[in-house]
Order: sequence, then C-alpha cells, then structure tokens
Amino acid sequence: PHDDFRLSRKTHNIFAMASRIASQIVSAPFVAHKNGTNKARLSAAKSAFNAPMQAKAVNLTSNSRVQSVTMAAAVEFTTKVFEKEAVVMAGETEYIVRGGRTLFPLLSDAFKNIKTIGVIGWGSQGPAQAQNMRDSIEAAGLDISMKVGLRAGSKSVAEAEACGFKPEAIGEVFDVIAESDLVMLLISDGAQALMYPRILAAMKPGATLGLSHGFLLGIMKNDGAEFRKDINVVLVAPKGMGPSVRRLYEQGKEVNGAGINASFAVHQDFTGDATEIALGWSVALGSPFTFATTLEMEYRSDIYGERGILLGGVHGIVESLYTRYTTQLGMSKEDAFKNTVECITGPITKIISTQGIDAVYKGLNAADKKIFMTAYSASYMPSKDILMECYEDVHSGAELRSVTDAVARFDKFPMLKIDQTEMWKVGEDVRAKRVESEIPMNPFTAGVYIAMMIAQIDVLREKGHNYSEVCNESIIEAVDSLNPYMHARGVAFMVDNCSHTARLGSRKWAPRFHYNLMQRAYTAVDAGAEVDPEMEAKFLSNTVHNAMAVCSSLRPSVDISVGAEGGKSTAGGARNY
Repeated sequence: PHDDFRLSRKTHNIFAMASRIASQIVSAPFVAHKNGTNKARLSAAKSAFNAPMQAKAVNLTSNSRVQSVTMAAAVEFTTKVFEKEAVVMAGETEYIVRGGRTLFPLLSDAFKNIKTIGVIGWGSQGPAQAQNMRDSIEAAGLDISMKVGLRAGSKSVAEAEACGFKPEAIGEVFDVIAESDLVMLLISDGAQALMYPRILAAMKPGATLGLSHGFLLGIMKNDGAEFRKDINVVLVAPKGMGPSVRRLYEQGKEVNGAGINASFAVHQDFTGDATEIALGWSVALGSPFTFATTLEMEYRSDIYGERGILLGGVHGIVESLYTRYTTQLGMSKEDAFKNTVECITGPITKIISTQGIDAVYKGLNAADKKIFMTAYSASYMPSKDILMECYEDVHSGAELRSVTDAVARFDKFPMLKIDQTEMWKVGEDVRAKRVESEIPMNPFTAGVYIAMMIAQIDVLREKGHNYSEVCNESIIEAVDSLNPYMHARGVAFMVDNCSHTARLGSRKWAPRFHYNLMQRAYTAVDAGAEVDPEMEAKFLSNTVHNAMAVCSSLRPSVDISVGAEGGKSTAGGARNY
C-alpha cells in the first residue's frame, strides 16, 4: 500500500527497455548547472528511451551454480571523523564503529559537503529513515535541508506530512534527486531495477547515491551496466524492518544507543569522503554499531536471509509443525498454535536474544534435550538443502530476476494476504488471551527452528561472510526485529511490513521449507531416526555462539516494543551472555 512506483505494463516496458541500455546512459557526460535545474540530465535520460533497444539475455552461467567455499576476510576502511574499533569474533578480527546520540556532534564533519538530503520513496524503510535522519540533523543543529521525493498524486504525500514533513519539503522524485547531495534511494527493489537509468541520469556530479540494500548492484550486473563514475555510491543497511528502525530510535532517546545495527559499504568514492557520509548516515539512523561489508555480500546475505529463517523459513516451519501437531499428535488448534508460533516468538526468541542460541538447548532437562536434538538432527540437512539452493539462486542472479519478473506481473497477479488460513485465524484468539508466562517451550519446535537457523549460518560462513554479517542477518534481525512483529500480530504483520523483495521471497520459499520438513525431516523422526552425535557436537561447538556473544555485547539492553491488537507486546531482551 505504501509503494510509490506501482507501474503499468506500458510503463514497465519502457523502463525495462531503458535498463537494457543503462551502460549508454551512465557513460554519458553530465554537466552541473549553477541554477540547479535538472533539464540537461533529464534530457539525456529521455534520449535513452528513444534509442533502439539492445536486448541482452541475463547471463546466469557466468557465476558457477555451485560456488566454492571461501574464507571470510575483514573489510578495511578509514575514517577521520569516527572512531574505528577492532573486535574479535570467534578468532576473526573485524572493524566497526559504535553509535549513540553522543556522536551527533560529529555529523557536522561527516556531512560537511552535504547541503540537501533527499529521501526517495515511502515504503518499509522510507518513513523510518526520513524521520530518524531529520531528528538527528535537528538534534545536531545542522543547517541541512531534508526533502522527500514522491511521485505526483501519491497517497504517501499525506503520510509524509503526517510525519511532520511540510508540503515544501515534499517534491517530485526526479526534482528531489537532482538537487540532493545525498540521495537516500528507498523505493522498492522492483522500482529501482526499472528506474535506475533515470535516477542515475538525474543526479548531479559529486552527489552520493545512498542505498539500503545491495539489490541494485545485482540487477545492474545482470544488465551489464555500471554506476556513473562521477558520483559516490554507498550503502547503509539497517538489520531490521523500517518500523523497528523507527521504534528503537525513539526508545534510544531515553537509552542512548538503542537502535538497530547496520552494515555499511563504500562501493565508489568519487569525492574522497564517501566513508564519512555513509558512517554519518548510519549514526544518524541510530545504529548501535555499524559493521563493514560490500554491496555484493550485503545483497547476497540479505536476500538469502529473508527467504530463510528471517521470514520464509520460519513461516514454513510453523505451518508444517501446526499441521503435524494437529493431525498427527492430536493437539487442539489452540495448543498447536501455542506450541509453534507462540513458542518461537515467545520463549525461544527471548532466550536467543538474551542468552544465545545454545542456551535454548542447555536450559532443557535431559528428556527434552533428546527431543530437541532428535528434531535438530532430522531437520538440519533438509533445511540446508533448500538454503544452499536459495543462496546460489541469489548469487547467480536468478532470484533477483525472479523478483523483477514478479513485480512486472503485479497488475495481473498482485500479492494477497498470507494470514487467512485456519492457523492464523486461531492465532488471533490465542494472542487475545495470551499469558506470556504460560507460553510453552516445546523442545521439538525448538530443535527444528534452531536447526534451520544454524544451517543458514553455516551456509553463509561457507560462502565467506563475516561473523558480524552472519549474526545480524540470521540471528539478531530475527529475534530483535522480525519475530516481535509476528508475536504481536501474526505472520502477515511481520512479512508485509518488509520490502516487496522480502515479501515475494517469503511467499516463494516458505512452501519449499514446509515441503522438505514434512517429507524428509518429520518422516525420519517418525521412522525412528536417532540423534546424530556428530551433528550434536558440531552444534554445541559452533563458533557462532562466541561471535554472537560479542555482537550482543555491542548493543544496549533494550526490548523493542510493538503494539499488539490488545495492547503492548515485547520480545528480545537485555543481553546476558
């Protein structure tokens, strides 16, 4: 409902044509005009639409479908404004910048060449980042103009005004892009894929293109296109949905540093201060700590992660377990919901958030530990099978193409609600009567959930991702951002507060996990499969437990509060590793 670029089929075809000749656009010379108009740049963009289409098939064979295992390496960066800190996670050194409102006075140096910031789009991240940036700039006393770029006639104009942006601070998309020194591009991934030639054409030389997702790089690689050489390209990617980014920022006004962690990357530094701009942006969003990555590693881990345990995977788990518990184990519908969704979003999430993944297992009695590990042993490989396929689809570009194709079909096949089945209707009544202390800790559910979480982590490590990225994309984002939303109002409230890319991915991959768990994991348990001692030992000795303890120590002890149907619901918690 908040997407500002719902394109008609005709418009889609026009932009698809432009995306195929993006390399012509980005290589064209651009001239800065003192009067700030964007006519020359838009004229160059328009000429692209009149050029003959140079169709080019997406080459999915350039990247091997089975990628070799690579070792993670620290991403180096240099900053003169903020304090760079080395941290050791499970024996590997990484570099971070701690956040907090005490750093706001440094924003004047980080943004010394920024006079206008344009926030483009009003979807999942737009409202949160626009308000956080505005509030931080005001708190720092900076003379920087904030603009919001929306398409003419967008319903989001009223929403932006309701969030405190005056009519004169809201403009047409390409006008705002043309006058901004920092363009925070927060439109949907599908819209970025179709519109990036015009977006790049509209930017003034020396400006900074700010992304919160590396998706665009993947699309441009598929198209054989490159970013203009006379701009900065940076990324700041909060590890949580937009509403979480805003809610924890607001809580951070009482507890300094409360917020959602973020990764940052500098893909292109034309002006020499791109790193400072990116770190300033992250600090202004309220990130407790910011870790370094690359655009490519970010989009791989992010798109993969939301299809796995963050959204699609957990959806597949609870649906499959609900069916198992009601049809095979004779549970009532209410008890089945409590032993699946409520168990994961309640006690399991709380324990992982406050004490770590392995604490869930260690807190069980001997009999329940055996049940946990039986479920874990049976579920790990069926989960990893799908997760490995998913990662390689993302890496090859196939999954990105799937997203853009689905967006192009929205006029005929829109996304519909995903919480209309019996399970989620039962959940509405269960949540209304919930007593937090009475939510059960089901060891079988815990074993299945943690098997998928560890399998997701292991795939990322095998593919060369750093621990900071692994922990944030597969653990922290789940327990401190997303699960609280499912706990509050159900699966649709969690999934559909995210981007189109995430929503599409969840809908596509949840049934795959559901099928594999039902067909391979649960049938193995029913056939008498025993605990795998080697798998148990690998779980308990997994170095991610140490890395997660370090990540956890870097953020404040603040629970995110999420409004439930009947009041307040919280999850996550004070870290106590």
